[in-house]
Amino acid sequence: MATTSRLSAKLELWAGLECTLNRVGDAYHDQLALTGHYARSGDYDAIAALDIRTVRFPVLWERMEAGVPDGRAWEWTDERVARLEELGVEPIVGLVHHGSGPRDTSLLDAAFPDRLAAFARRVAERWPGVRRFTPVNEPLTTARFSALYGAWYPHLRDDAAMVRAFLTQIRATRLAMRAIREITPGAELVQTEDLGCTHSTPTLRYQAEFENERRWLTFDALFGRFDRGHPMRDYARWAGVSDDEIDRAVDEGCPPALLGVNHYVTSERWIDERLDLYPPHTHGGNQRHRYADVEAVRAVASGVAGPRRLLMEAWERYRTPLAVTECHIGCTCEEQMRWLRDMWSAAEACRAAGADVRAVTAWAAFGAQDWSSLVTQLRGDFEPGLFDIRGPAPKATPLARMAHALATEGSYDHPLLAGRGWWQSRERLHYATVGTETEEG
Repeated sequence: MATTSRLSAKLELWAGLECTLNRVGDAYHDQLALTGHYARSGDYDAIAALDIRTVRFPVLWERMEAGVPDGRAWEWTDERVARLEELGVEPIVGLVHHGSGPRDTSLLDAAFPDRLAAFARRVAERWPGVRRFTPVNEPLTTARFSALYGAWYPHLRDDAAMVRAFLTQIRATRLAMRAIREITPGAELVQTEDLGCTHSTPTLRYQAEFENERRWLTFDALFGRFDRGHPMRDYARWAGVSDDEIDRAVDEGCPPALLGVNHYVTSERWIDERLDLYPPHTHGGNQRHRYADVEAVRAVASGVAGPRRLLMEAWERYRTPLAVTECHIGCTCEEQMRWLRDMWSAAEACRAAGADVRAVTAWAAFGAQDWSSLVTQLRGDFEPGLFDIRGPAPKATPLARMAHALATEGSYDHPLLAGRGWWQSRERLHYATVGTETEEG
């Protein structure tokens, strides 16, 4: 059951390392390796030097099982956990980040939840001082990209597989937290999920309404709301997933202590049946209509919902503390600064309206690679973050100076911030004829 909390003293600036470890076919794509993290010992010192005191910290199941790096994954991680403690930085430990487990399991394996719980217990036993965990990052998003869109392993395009992959991760989260709490009573679940919304033409309003209900499924399931009267139950039944399967996975839920909202410039979508207005690679559909699916920021002339409204929707629905757990845009440094400004401003505005928003997280502190292809192809397409690692040593970017000011003073003034981001300009529109006839889903 959601609880109303007391507003935290001030908005905090957290950090995270882009740590996706996804599988494509037989290959694992490890962001920590791609951005050089394993070869550097001072990354967390660099974060702490910005006066950041909370970090999303990956202890990823696949990596640890494979002994990465250098066959000493546990010892290597021991050193970093100890260093975080010395630095006074609190970790929020993540166990699976867009992954599907070691090679002998998958998101459709009935044994996945118990096996992740066993791994979670081992993590808790090794570091009993850790209090906050994210056993599975973005379960719904991972299920969609792995089992509905086919981008990641097991590369399926099937509604039933997507629902079952989602349920596997929910059950795994519950069992992992149960195992952790047997070692560390009072350990907290910090549950992350991408949050956007879908906009549409009048013809496709029904599809937009469906997707705008589905976006809450991770949080609803963990709050025990995915009951037999939930709107998404009919969809699951239609797909061939039984009520008993759902009940077993969800049980009484596992309410998060904090909801992590991940919002990107691409998180809001626009769907339109007028296929001739859009390039072929955007075309898809359902069993009733063919339609294009594009970034709403590129199509809706009247503007998108934006992070302030979405955060307030999450607060009003759950009345549980929130944090923006990923704030990143792959663009120029000045646009990255404006994106962080807009996210910080949205969080502050929500706090002023009474929402308990605790933090904004500067994500991809040491950059991200190949998200331009959803990490399905390794082409060396690098995006810097707080630091640019394309040199002999990580170099602090102007975004890092901004992060330090936000972490210490709660504000930052710079001439570049007087300008608007591209997502607020008329030049953002790639499909200029769309905006005059649109309705929001």
